[in-house]
Amino acid sequence: MSTQWTLILTPLRRQRRALLLLAACTAAQAVPAFCTGRVLALAVDRGFLAGHPGTGLAWLAALAGLAGVGAVGTVTAFRHLGAAVEPTRDHVLRAVVTGTLRRATAGRGAPDTAAVARLTTQVSAVRDVSAGLLMIVGQFACVSAAALLGLLSLSPALALLATVPVAASVAAFLALLPALNRRQHALLLADERFAALAGTVATGTRDIAACGVEARYAAAVGEGTRAQVAAARAVARGTLARTGILALGGELPVVLILLAAPALLRRGTTIGELVGALAYVTGALHPALRTFVHGIGAAGLRLAVILRRLAAAGATDPAPPPPAGQPASGQPASGPLRASGIHFRYGPGAEPILTDFYLHLDPGEHLAVIGPSGAGKSTLANLLAGLTEPQRGTVHIGQTPLRAADRVLVPQEAYVFAGTLAENLTYPDIPPHRLPEAAALPLAGLVRKLGGYGAQLPPATLSAGERQLIAVTRAYLSPAPIVLLDEATCHLDPATEEAVERAFAARPGTLVVIAHRLASAARADRILLLDGGTAHLGTHRDLLGVPAYRHLHEAACT
Repeated sequence: MSTQWTLILTPLRRQRRALLLLAACTAAQAVPAFCTGRVLALAVDRGFLAGHPGTGLAWLAALAGLAGVGAVGTVTAFRHLGAAVEPTRDHVLRAVVTGTLRRATAGRGAPDTAAVARLTTQVSAVRDVSAGLLMIVGQFACVSAAALLGLLSLSPALALLATVPVAASVAAFLALLPALNRRQHALLLADERFAALAGTVATGTRDIAACGVEARYAAAVGEGTRAQVAAARAVARGTLARTGILALGGELPVVLILLAAPALLRRGTTIGELVGALAYVTGALHPALRTFVHGIGAAGLRLAVILRRLAAAGATDPAPPPPAGQPASGQPASGPLRASGIHFRYGPGAEPILTDFYLHLDPGEHLAVIGPSGAGKSTLANLLAGLTEPQRGTVHIGQTPLRAADRVLVPQEAYVFAGTLAENLTYPDIPPHRLPEAAALPLAGLVRKLGGYGAQLPPATLSAGERQLIAVTRAYLSPAPIVLLDEATCHLDPATEEAVERAFAARPGTLVVIAHRLASAARADRILLLDGGTAHLGTHRDLLGVPAYRHLHEAACT
């Protein structure tokens, strides 16, 4: 199985119950298809042709009642369809996010500008098209089986006349699918290449004329046009072949039944049975086959192209969770946090935020970073977390480069997702048995308010402070030896903020706090003051001799 299809097949295999319920509902939808021909045969033979129109009308009324069974099956099927498909969407979304983050953190390549499109349009398309295909395939299988069984109950000869063309049509279509997929993909590539060439010509017309290479570009445009036309014609031929296949399975059975009708009537087949057989073919088999061929031929090919693009972009199945206690990403690292010769600016003409910056933090040390707005505090946090690359310099944890080490950054805007409180606190790889350690933080009130660790979180109803408390607790439970809190407690009251910072200070590992209150700085082992491109590092007593720090301290005390 190709990697691209595992993106949706892997989660679908885990939804056996939802798929079984969906299959049962789809089978209920096929009840009218099974009964239609048989009931029509009875209405004709025992009712209208027998001179009992009331009986015939009664059978037709019963058929109308059976349509209600199909309607109930349809409504119920959509409920179970969501249960089967939504986990697939979540699985694909995790795969896309994982692939995007892995590429973003693997090196200094260009940013992935298509990631948002994959996370929104393409993931939603996978969900929608997968749902449509499940319904199409399920309905075709159930309706076709029901119609063929109904035909068999009328007459084995009639069933044979319909079954052979339909089976041949389905076999021919499945054999054609790989070629249709290749042709659709080739047309997409031809369109993209021609669009790129046309853009080059449109924006570079003056340069092309000045260099005298009009003939070369005219030939390139002509070749691109011919390639695009050839690819479009190949797709059109595939569509024509698909139409012929549909006629084979949908129209030929009617012709065969009509041609065989005289012989069948002489052998005892009734008029009602012929009417019922034609109803099975035209009212059930043909529509089901048409929906199947057009649905797979359009939506199926679209899904294949999207999955191929996601797989090519690195959206592979998320790796299984690591053993308990092991970090999901990065490597165990120990030793001091060292920033050496860091130089960073946001653009070639911008003033540098940090110039020749050095920092050495021993394991277990608690550093507070303070300074006015715009001084570079959050920039430094991003550099120490590895989210931003310096133009010059390195950051290591011990002998391990930062990108290969495990660390955690909690920003000011805390993220809480729908799920239980326990799931939020142990995301993504914290073993549940560590959950009692959360008691070291002032979380008890929130746990009581929500109704326990197993309670569902309502993210929209949580205050900013409650979201921050959940986020910092998640960081506290993580195995990362480096924790950076970038104003991650700014929405907490001072007492709760102090309790959080003291808990982190007692936690093994290095703590860096981007402080918004000077009281946070007073609790740190050392303080780093960033002030307009100048950095001052020392204890509270050391920095009282720095005018900028002394003014901040005096303002906080008044």
